[in-house]
Amino acid sequence: MVRILGTHGIPAAYGGFETAAENVAIHLRDHGWRPVVYCQATGDGPLVEDVWNGIDRVTIPVARDGWLGTSLFDLRSIRHATRSRDTCLTFGYNTAVFNIAQRLAGIPNVINMDGIEWSRARWGFTRQAILYVNERIACWVGDELIADHPVIEEYLARKARRSKLHTITYGANAVTSAPTEPVAALGLEPGGYVTLVCRPIPENSILELVTAFSRRRRGIRLVVLGTYTDDDPYHRSVRQAASDEVLFPGSVYDPGALAAIRFHGVAYLHGHTVGGTNPSLVEAMAAGNAVLAHDNPYNRWVAGAGARYFDSVETAATQLDEILGSDELRSRLATAARARHEAEFTWEHVAGQYEQLIASVSRTGPAGVGTTSGTGANA
Repeated sequence: MVRILGTHGIPAAYGGFETAAENVAIHLRDHGWRPVVYCQATGDGPLVEDVWNGIDRVTIPVARDGWLGTSLFDLRSIRHATRSRDTCLTFGYNTAVFNIAQRLAGIPNVINMDGIEWSRARWGFTRQAILYVNERIACWVGDELIADHPVIEEYLARKARRSKLHTITYGANAVTSAPTEPVAALGLEPGGYVTLVCRPIPENSILELVTAFSRRRRGIRLVVLGTYTDDDPYHRSVRQAASDEVLFPGSVYDPGALAAIRFHGVAYLHGHTVGGTNPSLVEAMAAGNAVLAHDNPYNRWVAGAGARYFDSVETAATQLDEILGSDELRSRLATAARARHEAEFTWEHVAGQYEQLIASVSRTGPAGVGTTSGTGANA
C-alpha cells in the first residue's frame, strides 16, 4: 500500500500536483499496488473513506481556507497515514515540519520537492521564511527527493545528498483529436487563435506577451485564460495593454475543454520565468502546439526544439511575427514538441519512474508482496 499526501485530492480539479497524484495513483493501481489518496474537503465533519475508480480515498474536511486550512489538512493527513506505517508519497514540502512524524516512526517517505517556492516574491517575507525552513526540513526527513527538472535537482544538491535526488518530470496525455464545442463556446474558430494559460502574476510575463501581440494587427485572436480582476493593478495593466484582438474569457477548469482549446489553437505562449517543469507547457506540447516560451534554462530543457524563445517584448514580437507568418515553421515546431513530449513527458514514463522509486524504499511491493530492496527511513 502507498499513501499519497500533499494534494487537494482526486479526481484532479486544482493543479499540477493533483493531476500528478491522479495519474501516479492510476498507474500504481494498474500495476498491482493499492494506492490511498488523501483529499481535502471544505467544512466540518468526520473523515470519509471511499473508493474512486478503484483507488482508495481518505477525505478530510477542514473549516479554514487558504494556507492555514491546507496546513491543517496536511497535519491531519499525516497523523492518519502514520497509523498504518505504509510507504508515503508526499507532494510538496510546504509543511515538511509535520513529515518529521514519518521520519521518527521509520516510515518511508518520498517527497516531490516542487520548485524553489520560497524564492517567489508573491509570498511575502513571512511565508518565504516559512517555506525556506520547510524546504531544509524536507531535504533532511525525505528518504528520496524528487525534483521535477534537472535545474531543480542541481539546486537541491546543495542541500541534500546527491544519492537521494531524482529528476522526475510532470506528464501529460497526448491530444490527437478534440471536440470543437469548447472552442465555439468562446466564440472562436479552430485555427483562429493563439492561447496563453497561466496564473496572472508578473513572473509569468503576461504583460510582455500581451504587449508584443498587440503591437500590430494580427488577423488572429489571443485567448488569455485566467481570472483577471479590476482591483488588481497587474491585471489592469495587462488588460490596458491588450488590443481588441485579445480575448479574456476567464478561467477554464474542465481538463477536456482546456485540452480542446489548446489543440485547436495555432500556437501557445508560455511566459513562465521560474519553477522547473511547468505542467501547462508540457500539456501544450502534448497537444502539438507550436510554442513561444520565455528564454530560461527551465523552459529550454523542457521544450527544446519544440519552441522559439523570447527575453523581452521586442524579441517576443519578432518571434510572433515569424511563428504566425509561417505555416511551415509552426508545423516544424509542433512536430518537435510532440516528439519531445513522447520522449520524456508521457504519464506512462513519468508514473513508471515514480513506481520504481517507491518500490526502492517500500517494505512491500505490489499487492503486499515483500521486497528486500527497501531502505526504510535510513537514507
